[in-house]
Amino acid sequence: MAREHIILECTEARKEGKSPSRYMSTKNKKLHPGRIEKKKYNSSLRRHTLHREKK
Repeated sequence: MAREHIILECTEARKEGKSPSRYMSTKNKKLHPGRIEKKKYNSSLRRHTLHREKK
């Protein structure tokens, strides 16, 4: 199967001492072999932040 479930975690929240927000998503391993980065909403920081794939 080419699709994989991944977890996206906020990169800016830990720098500010708050709990990071996490999102579940899927990706196609054949088209995107590296880690994915997306801008998502972080409710503890109340703004959109960069979320990276967590392994």
